[in-house]
Amino acid sequence: MHTIGLIGGMSWESTAVYYRRINEQVRERLGGLHSADVLMRSVDFDGIVALQRAGDWTQAAAVLAGIGRDLEKAGAGCLLICTNTMHKLADEVQRAVSVPLLHIVDATAAPLKEKRISKPLLLATRFTMEEEFYRARLRHRFGIEAMVPETSDERGMVHDVIFGELCCGVVKDSSREAYRAVIARGKARGADAVILGCTEIGLLIGQDDTDLPVFDSTFLHADAAVDFALAKSAALVA
Repeated sequence: MHTIGLIGGMSWESTAVYYRRINEQVRERLGGLHSADVLMRSVDFDGIVALQRAGDWTQAAAVLAGIGRDLEKAGAGCLLICTNTMHKLADEVQRAVSVPLLHIVDATAAPLKEKRISKPLLLATRFTMEEEFYRARLRHRFGIEAMVPETSDERGMVHDVIFGELCCGVVKDSSREAYRAVIARGKARGADAVILGCTEIGLLIGQDDTDLPVFDSTFLHADAAVDFALAKSAALVA
């Protein structure tokens, strides 16, 4: 089994989901008392958020790249950045190490392609929804044209719930209803699926909240790590 290196803590609420999902999948696939061989570095998220707000992506990249190198030296056979937003810096982290970085967009896109999804609604932080790094990779590598909530207010609400509630362990019924309304409006605009493109959103909504197919990037990314660790597939290596 390859050792999985997790760059986590962004936020720890979703990193905990990664750890559980990875170990559940290893147990399901191997049985008995099997669990995953995992190395994890969990950062102080407040410092990362400060860099995001300041637009200091160069320093943020240096932080993540340094962690990646440390995990590789400790024996990690692959790396995961346990957050969608920080995949803005995936290329910088990959260049800093010699082991593969498993990219969350690739892990998410694989089942979308399999099910012939072409216009999913992407729910995520403002960085992920409004910048090109995420949607461009979906478009250029997989031919998937993701859409986002139509108005700035809608995107702001989705973003604020992530940082103000979910990252703090707060789950509100009112926010769930607000997300459902955004999804319904996306469906009316032609969305044929929903991507939970922030690793915390699965704490709030899931398949029961819409009749559109839902693709949870956290679970899909974690499952890709297990595929790699068990050497069943190398197709998702970035």
